[in-house]
Amino acid sequence: MPKTLWSSKDVESFLKSRGFKLTRQKGSHKQFVGYVGGVKRRVTVIANQKYFTPKTMKSMIEQSGLSKEEWIK
Repeated sequence: MPKTLWSSKDVESFLKSRGFKLTRQKGSHKQFVGYVGGVKRRVTVIANQKYFTPKTMKSMIEQSGLSKEEWIK
């Protein structure tokens, strides 16, 4: 069964495993930058979240440029 509730740590680990790197942090917002298909992508992750709402997860998935299926695996 795919993971449905993601915490900040889960999202950060997933992005790092896909080659994204933490480039800056302002307050509780962390920005990860990576290249997907040769295109630079920036994902903003709110630190110290126990879980993200579906709307926030959808936004991070779109920002990353990675397929939804990759996130669900």
